[in-house]
Amino acid sequence: MPRLSDSMEEGTVLKWLVEVGGEVKRGEPLVEIETDKANMTYEADSDGVLLEVVADEGDTLAVGEVIARVGEAGEEAPKRAASEPEEEPDPQPEEEGEPEPDQPPARRTPSGNGGERVKASPVARRIAGELGVELATVEGSGPGGRVIKADVEATAGAGAPAPEVPAEKPAPAPAAGEAGVKGQPETVELTRLQRTVSRRMAESKATAPDFALEVEVDMTLCIELRGRLKESAVDGALPSYNDMIVKAVGLAAREHPKVNGAYRDGQFELYPEVNVGVAVAAQDALVVPVVRGADQRSLGDIARQARRLIDKVRDGSITPPELSGGTITVSNLGMYGIDRFTAIINPPQAAILSIGALKKKPVVDDRDRVVSRDAMTITMVCDHRILYGADGAEFLGRVRELLEQPLALAL
Repeated sequence: MPRLSDSMEEGTVLKWLVEVGGEVKRGEPLVEIETDKANMTYEADSDGVLLEVVADEGDTLAVGEVIARVGEAGEEAPKRAASEPEEEPDPQPEEEGEPEPDQPPARRTPSGNGGERVKASPVARRIAGELGVELATVEGSGPGGRVIKADVEATAGAGAPAPEVPAEKPAPAPAAGEAGVKGQPETVELTRLQRTVSRRMAESKATAPDFALEVEVDMTLCIELRGRLKESAVDGALPSYNDMIVKAVGLAAREHPKVNGAYRDGQFELYPEVNVGVAVAAQDALVVPVVRGADQRSLGDIARQARRLIDKVRDGSITPPELSGGTITVSNLGMYGIDRFTAIINPPQAAILSIGALKKKPVVDDRDRVVSRDAMTITMVCDHRILYGADGAEFLGRVRELLEQPLALAL
């Protein structure tokens, strides 16, 4: 199982694109894999023939586990997967006596009654333990009768015998008038992406001591600048206000290295590249494509790159490399009319910026007159292990300065 993203721990085989015995060519599609960030096609890294498929479609394996074998034409696949060591007999004595001394004990099959453990994938063993399914009752459909994840789930669904557990007392019947108040709930299984987002957000709230800072930004000159750029923009390069924010964040992060860093195991990691993640709601989850080198790109280039990434997120063609390597994140809910909000830090990043709606607000100018200005609120959530109040305030002040005097963004 190849590592296809920086945070990938396991992957699910979705579809084999070459049949067993088929020719495999380096650089050509071999298998579709679901990762924690996206579904992608993995290309073969060598030429040969697909001798054996170890992980069937639907199997989930950890990074580094064997999913298939490629060899020379005419070569036979080994009888046992390299990732599956020879099973040792159970330490308990056999009920029907020991085997003949000069003959090795027969290997137990998934439905047999021998003394050895069932031949099963590590994932199948884990799932069986979670579902309370005895592997001896499962009919294996994998290579060589190997029990795979799908076999365990099918057996569990069919009501296979499970270890005895104390009987639970039936729940009391609802009182009159209370039955069906909520109705029958619909159970929705989370996708791998949704599970990853849930895990990472819970990890962030549990481990990162965060605090929030907030500023109001006068966007009047940004609106004027965008109006001028609109006259000459081509090829979809007209920057949005969010593109201007990405550029401002990139420039400010370059000037404040700790904001563009992370806290890891008692050390600060300060990254030389400024890669701004842009949170996008799609696929019933939050996906964060990354604009790389945001401090070095022109405003038009950021606009084109952001459009391309957002379109790929929404049509499902985004790839793990395009979702990896972010050093700071921008999340914008202004288009939904939200004035301000505090987002959750995308670990291990040091900060995330939340962008509110752009609205006309009354302000007092330098001549003590009440005038109308186009303003928005930016909230910055910081990891206090690496950023202190002054660090965040100086960075956020620089972002505001760049947006209120935006000519530097167009350079």
